[in-house]
Amino acid sequence: MLSKRIIPCLDVREGKTTKGIKFQNNVDIGDPVDMARFYYEEGADEIVFYDITASHEKRDIMLDVVKRVAETIFIPFSVGGGIRSVDDMRNVLLAGAEKISVNSAAVKNPEIISQGANAFGSQCVVLGMDVKYVGQKENISSGYEIVINGGRKYMGIDALEWAIRAQEAGAGEICLNSIDADGMREGYELKLTALISENVNIPVIASGGAGIPEHLADVLTKGKADAALIASMVHYRHYSINEIKSYLDSNGIRVRKT
Repeated sequence: MLSKRIIPCLDVREGKTTKGIKFQNNVDIGDPVDMARFYYEEGADEIVFYDITASHEKRDIMLDVVKRVAETIFIPFSVGGGIRSVDDMRNVLLAGAEKISVNSAAVKNPEIISQGANAFGSQCVVLGMDVKYVGQKENISSGYEIVINGGRKYMGIDALEWAIRAQEAGAGEICLNSIDADGMREGYELKLTALISENVNIPVIASGGAGIPEHLADVLTKGKADAALIASMVHYRHYSINEIKSYLDSNGIRVRKT
């Protein structure tokens, strides 16, 4: 059995790490380069970096910050936000990232997934999914809808159907973020995570809602996720990565030891 991954997430706005609740009321909390280095030294398995306003502002990702982060950590590094073309993907990889996360652009132009997979390999292409529970509708049979542009635009696309389509197009991994749970620290959206995990054959990273180590244990077992994204619980020093991993290990969940 593969080890479960613990992945700190750095949401970046105007060059600063920021944190909000349900994608709103963001507060700047630190320098992404310093924070990435800190989490790397603490034993993070990967780092995720999102330029959270690039898509909405229709601008390119901040490659200078990506380069500075890549120079200071030596673990896999995934970058998303404002990536609209294969050239954007190439630039991010050349800046030092190992993976590219496509979200809004992939919803608007699904071919970018297959184009990226063909150019760089599926292992480099992560589908970011921002999902909101809206109840079952005619075109949203699972009850979960895809939302893009940082939670601003509802797309009328069923989350489960989109995950399956993205896998078929060549996505190598899914980072699944529940807008409802984001920043609430009350636990991941287990029903959503299990729904996606059970219906795709690629790794699923659960995102949104971590507050205590028990929440990670739940999503990695009941939610059947392959990895868990964390933010508030480590950004505000409520827990260290070592404490989280020790808890998971003591509860029979295999993790890479720090």
